[in-house]
Amino acid sequence: MTDTTDDDDASRHTLFEDAQAILVAPLFMAFAILLFREGGLLTGGTVGLAFLIHYLGGWPMGVVVFAVNLPFYVFAYRALGPRFTLKTFVAVSLLAVYTEGLPSLVGLQAVDRVFAAVMGGFLAGISLLMLIRHKASLGGLGVLAIHLQETRGWRAGTVQMTADVFILGAAIFIRDPLSVGLSVLGALALNLVVGVNHKAGRYMGT
Repeated sequence: MTDTTDDDDASRHTLFEDAQAILVAPLFMAFAILLFREGGLLTGGTVGLAFLIHYLGGWPMGVVVFAVNLPFYVFAYRALGPRFTLKTFVAVSLLAVYTEGLPSLVGLQAVDRVFAAVMGGFLAGISLLMLIRHKASLGGLGVLAIHLQETRGWRAGTVQMTADVFILGAAIFIRDPLSVGLSVLGALALNLVVGVNHKAGRYMGT
């Protein structure tokens, strides 16, 4: 019988590797948010919910991102444990800081809206993929979906997709149809990156 202990130890992420992912991934997402916002777009998930609140009330996007995630840490702790929850809290907190600070570092004079949708989706997908591989997330509806799968047997993917449909559908009341259509394009780009690059059993790091 083959001893897999050494292989498991080799595949486990170090503290430094986890730290760089939690530091870098929210920056990619913050840049995606900047592109979406400059294009008058939004996305799905909790970030999309934050966009709806931001567009409706004009509150700072970073503050809203942090606030809307607060209730979901309970589900994260119950479904995925304290380590995942701590990593997620740090990642979301950094995302809030990056989202508020990035516009002072990057000035976008003009952005093609199709490019903003697609590139924003790609960057968001890369961000989520990095965090998934390091057992963390940007909180929110994805964590709730996992909690419902664990406790109710509902498929997490279906719950997440349903929530995204409602969020993007609600956007029609505050954004024009073209903006909503481009936002859907961005969501498709995001899911393409995650779907192609995240396969069960392909990546064994923990």
